[in-house]
Amino acid sequence: MAEFADQILVVTGAFTLAGLLALLAAVRRGAVPIRQQIERLQDRLFEIADSEERYRSLIEAQGDLIVRETSDRTMAYANETYRRMAGADAGMPAGQVPRLTVLERTEPVVRPDGSRLTDEKVATADGERWISWVETVVMDREGRSESLRVGRDVTERVRAAAALEEARQRAEAANDAKSQFLAMVSHEVRTPLNGILGMAGLLESTALTAEQKTYVSAVASSGQALLSLIDEILDFSRIEAGRLDLVAARFDLHQLVEGVVELLAPRAQGKGIEIAASVALGVPQFVVGDRDRLRQVLVNLAGNAVKFTHSGGVGIRLSRGTAGFVDIEVADTGPGIPHEKLDSIFERFERVDGSPSVAVEGTGLGLAISRRIVERMQGRIGVESRLGRGSTFTISLPLPDADHATLPPARPDLGHRRALIVSRSPFEAPFLMSRLEEAGGIAERVASVAAAERCLAARAYDLLIADCALGDAATKRLAAAARQHGVDRTLVLLSPFERRDFGPPQAAGFDGYLVKPIRPRSLFARLSDAAPAAAQPAAEPAPGAGLAPAAFHVLVAEDNDINALLVTRMIEKLGGSADRVANGHDAVSRLGARGRSRYDLALLDIRMPGLDGMAAARAVRAREHDRGLMPVRLVAVTANVSPADREAAMAAGFDDFLPKPLDPAALQALIRALPHRKRRRAAARRAAGAP
Repeated sequence: MAEFADQILVVTGAFTLAGLLALLAAVRRGAVPIRQQIERLQDRLFEIADSEERYRSLIEAQGDLIVRETSDRTMAYANETYRRMAGADAGMPAGQVPRLTVLERTEPVVRPDGSRLTDEKVATADGERWISWVETVVMDREGRSESLRVGRDVTERVRAAAALEEARQRAEAANDAKSQFLAMVSHEVRTPLNGILGMAGLLESTALTAEQKTYVSAVASSGQALLSLIDEILDFSRIEAGRLDLVAARFDLHQLVEGVVELLAPRAQGKGIEIAASVALGVPQFVVGDRDRLRQVLVNLAGNAVKFTHSGGVGIRLSRGTAGFVDIEVADTGPGIPHEKLDSIFERFERVDGSPSVAVEGTGLGLAISRRIVERMQGRIGVESRLGRGSTFTISLPLPDADHATLPPARPDLGHRRALIVSRSPFEAPFLMSRLEEAGGIAERVASVAAAERCLAARAYDLLIADCALGDAATKRLAAAARQHGVDRTLVLLSPFERRDFGPPQAAGFDGYLVKPIRPRSLFARLSDAAPAAAQPAAEPAPGAGLAPAAFHVLVAEDNDINALLVTRMIEKLGGSADRVANGHDAVSRLGARGRSRYDLALLDIRMPGLDGMAAARAVRAREHDRGLMPVRLVAVTANVSPADREAAMAAGFDDFLPKPLDPAALQALIRALPHRKRRRAAARRAAGAP
């Protein structure tokens, strides 16, 4: 529009006046005869009039509004478009043309060339319209400055933008409503699911027949599957709404990968397949990132691999990438993914085989969620697969080293000790070879007893590692062959299931054993001369260990009778006692009785009638502050499990957060800390002179 304003300047007469002045000067000088001068002047005037008319017609034909005003705001010119919009007659003098009434105006923007841009909503004969103006300064014939304004009707554009904004607001409102609906449904489903899973766990710990245990296990497995579906749907909803919040905190990357493998090991070993982890040298142990989200991605990928793999196994490899990235591979020996599905496998609701005749559990959201989490972490995720050959998912993430000056514990120096690994394992055995070689050893691997016997007869070995998956008889045969050929140390690889049936490793001729999946530190501890050959892993403390009967007292605030019974029984099994109230008012009253709380722990449900858990926690903390009481440990118990729910609970005064369905291990961890807490409270009371 600024260029068009320059064209209008020509029509206003600067070009015409210059031509006339030049011609008149020539007449005065007598450069040509008078008659010829008059004829030329007439021709020139005719050309000027024709040019001016042509440009005037061009201007009038424009759909834009064109207005020229003098310095005192007198209208010197208005084109037909402006006149028509202002309701003026075609022949009306410019000074009498009414001005458009401005109803709304945006802040003007000054461009580098001095022109001003502004939008105005004006009242016209055809209703309200939006005009986008470009205003420039021009000079008239006498050299005085005038304002030239060129406006374009942008009403439809403004309406489209307004409609788009309204649609965006409606979409956001609908998305918020969807999120609220999903959160409400999640809460309502988790509450009865808490009772189902919790009661199934309690029932499983009672005396049952084999058939009854099968039924209880099926109930628990189905409940966990339902819980996983709910979590996936909620996660995807939060991601789609742009509410995926990441944290940047220091965590142990090695332990995370090993923990994921150990978490999935019972499921894999129950199917008769293996799962193993490998951490290469040079990978930082402590990094900065979101541990929980990365764990979610790894559990998703490795869990899918276990689900679809029916022979062989699953392996997770951790290595250092380029430019500060860490690479993680999740490989399996499953059926593979068709080539045409590789591009769409990370889309929502996509499955490897979408036909209803194929029994595939899940929502089809797991890989879509994983991709969005990885991309949100500024990383990359991809997959390579061949039908019948398995699949390999690769993740590359920027995980800065948290301790640049600190390296992981050094591997022991095996000093070229020779090891023979006898295993058909597709992952665990190769991973073992890599760890031994990184420590300076020389490792060989064979897949059969016959091949192992040939190797033992051909050369001397310092170490033999045999996989019990070869069979009890074959494994014991290997131990005997190793003793016969003077092998210094023999170890057998056992899964927890095999460990129960195999018996003492020494009785089978082995010096010790390693439980699959194998951690490198366990391997090197077995190879260390300082460690006893038959050292056993520390036993898990029994529930309630170290606590006398009724050594702790818990207040349970829960309006659901089944959930209240479940929590009470869990507490009793852990060696404590519990009182139950059904609303927040009673909880506040009980916790403030007798001047100080007689409870070591209070479990408050967030949603209760009357006074909810949040309000109850705030009331308890206010009473403790006013009376100078020692604070009781408050734990929020809720089916609302989003990070925002956790933050709100902490802000209300809770010390901890237990999501429903209740995890007995999480409750047990809280209980185990209570004796230490009671001693601290008693010491504080004594220091204050309290009885």
